Amino acid sequence: MTSIPEFMTAKHRECDEFFIAAENAVADNNWSLAKQAFSQFSQELELHFQAEETILFPEFEQATGITQGPTQVMRGEHQQMRALVADLLQALSADDKDGYIGASETLMVLMQQHNMKEEMMLYPMTQQRVPAPEALLASVVEHCQSPVSD
Repeated sequence: MTSIPEFMTAKHRECDEFFIAAENAVADNNWSLAKQAFSQFSQELELHFQAEETILFPEFEQATGITQGPTQVMRGEHQQMRALVADLLQALSADDKDGYIGASETLMVLMQQHNMKEEMMLYPMTQQRVPAPEALLASVVEHCQSPVSD
């Protein structure tokens, strides 16, 4: 099995691919494909957020004793991204190309900055500091393969 940073970074890239596919479909006015790709993106993104918020972050916090640091910032950014996803869903349901493109640009910038912080700092620290990184990774992988829960 791979490491926490490798797996989680690969999940970021997977989400990026769905996001880009949706954006390209919107640019081509292919609303059916855009909605399908965005649905895949939003489901994968939510699974990713839930894996971090319910498994990865608590383990990091327990191992380091840091509860008001990077994980708190990441949770706040997740909320911002969820709000933008809701805006994008609204734009998609109205076939609003300009509204979609504007919100997608904002989300893309936020995701890039967010992912960089996780990939360069949080994931490597988690791999180094948690007592059983292999078991933690197995839990995260299992979660990411299950359906999204509300």
